[in-house]
Amino acid sequence: MFLQTIGEDEATGRVAEIYNASKSQLGFVMEATRCFTARPDLLPLYTDFSKSIRAGFSLSQRDWRLITLIAAKHIPSTYCSYVYGQQLVDDLGSKEAVIAVQRDFRTAGLSDRDVEMLAYAEKIAVDASLISQHDITRLRSTGFSDQQICDIALCASFRCFVSRFFDATGAGPEAVYIDSDQEFRAAMTVGKAH
Repeated sequence: MFLQTIGEDEATGRVAEIYNASKSQLGFVMEATRCFTARPDLLPLYTDFSKSIRAGFSLSQRDWRLITLIAAKHIPSTYCSYVYGQQLVDDLGSKEAVIAVQRDFRTAGLSDRDVEMLAYAEKIAVDASLISQHDITRLRSTGFSDQQICDIALCASFRCFVSRFFDATGAGPEAVYIDSDQEFRAAMTVGKAH
């Protein structure tokens, strides 16, 4: 971490509550959480906003993870690729399937629905100014509602913000997210090497 943040033994109030919840869920406090405490007022805002986005997300957890993986590739964010790449192994059935999606989701055997969703997420991460009504029409024709399209945009855009913030503050992946499989780790290393 590049910045001075609040340590677990120094945390009070909402920051301590958030740290304790993280330790209960994961067994540790992620650097992605701690980095927001260089300005302590931000962590509760970030946590509440993130929870609200996820609570109202109209698509599946698998969709969230796929969108995040593709956005992370183009940001580029190795940290987020490591975390979400690992989570997608169970969703997709193998590390090879995750690598195939990360390399080129258009040829990875995904459904037309998934490909349209990820093409939109990719465009958001690369250059959202290129999105047109045509992109929305394609998503609708694949069966996405406007709420779901909004959620794809929100998930991809949110990832662009937080992943860049993590890299800018020096937050890096915890050991548990650094896969021992060299091929998988290399494929998920899309930006800063860790």
